[in-house]
Amino acid sequence: MHGLYGVIRNYAWGSQVDLARLQGREVPADLPEAEEWFGAHHNAPSTLHDGRPLDDAIASAPADMLGRRALDRFGPRLPFLLKLLAADKPLSLQAHPNSRQAHSGHQRELRIGIDAAYRNYVDDNHKPELLVALTEFRAMCGFREPLAAAADIEALGVTELEPLVRTLRDPKAGLRRAVPDLLGLGREECRGIIDAAAKAASDVDTQDAADLVNLARSYPDDPGVLVSLLLNHITLQPGEGVYMPAGNLHAYLKGFGVEVMAASDNVLRGGLTNKRVDVPELLRVLDFRAMDEPRARIEDDGPVRSWPVPIDDFALRRVELRGDTQTLAVDGPKICLSTGGSVTVADDRGEVALSPGRAAFSAGSAGPLVVSGEGELFIASA
Repeated sequence: MHGLYGVIRNYAWGSQVDLARLQGREVPADLPEAEEWFGAHHNAPSTLHDGRPLDDAIASAPADMLGRRALDRFGPRLPFLLKLLAADKPLSLQAHPNSRQAHSGHQRELRIGIDAAYRNYVDDNHKPELLVALTEFRAMCGFREPLAAAADIEALGVTELEPLVRTLRDPKAGLRRAVPDLLGLGREECRGIIDAAAKAASDVDTQDAADLVNLARSYPDDPGVLVSLLLNHITLQPGEGVYMPAGNLHAYLKGFGVEVMAASDNVLRGGLTNKRVDVPELLRVLDFRAMDEPRARIEDDGPVRSWPVPIDDFALRRVELRGDTQTLAVDGPKICLSTGGSVTVADDRGEVALSPGRAAFSAGSAGPLVVSGEGELFIASA
């Protein structure tokens, strides 16, 4: 069991309060703290308590650090990345590639030698992800049924949106036509439509309408604001999760949560950001099927909660400890992250005491986890 030190990423949409408050640091922080990464991705590898970067430690002893089963399945790399995510402002409208798309895109960009600052594919891995709320968390996740979206858009009574309503109701067009049409609008044309839509939404007493008004205020000429009309708008309560498979369009709006994903940083953006936007590549990876329910299924087993997902790159568990001890037979490499109270995590080789916001890494060959204390602990594993 190794103490593990994450890497904080200071993106503009981050919070100056959430991470600092969790870790008992001075509030507010000097800069927005959007994410803290716990993992071995080459963009920001965590550091073990002895000073070694986690990716180097795994490369030097992959069978020991990962365990034989994970090594055979995923090769000599940690297959997942765990994060604390603190959104004070909306994230970009985005989707992530599947394995085939990521591999081909990465190889294509290597061949053309594109500068790293302008690359879409920084690695060759897919990026499905699961986010679990620590506070109330607002998000837009996956496409709505086109007819339901059309009915709500029509109810706004905005003349400029009537072509969108007709497209959504056309079974030969639908989302596959509506999304590129919206993302292809010019900024000035967008500004007029967004202004009319926001004015209409300001008279509607729903959280979805409030989302539209808030996005229009921050991005008055961004086509992504109009695309938001096509997405599921949800509020997660603490302990609820949302699973985003590769290809699903989404944007997290506000809240604090724990996120686990396949070990990738491939993001295709379509708007709501000052970062690189590549609409043609985004459209290439999008899954235009509607998502009826983006919330992840919950399984509770005594003090252990999990959110099963249909991939094997990662699993996430939350353990609530009330002064007791739990032994967990979790296979493969594990990252343990405390989000409250005082807990101790141990394996066959040692133990680490964790305060809120602190993490530890347990090697795949180090036996079962034993967790004790009083508090809340998240465990990411393959």
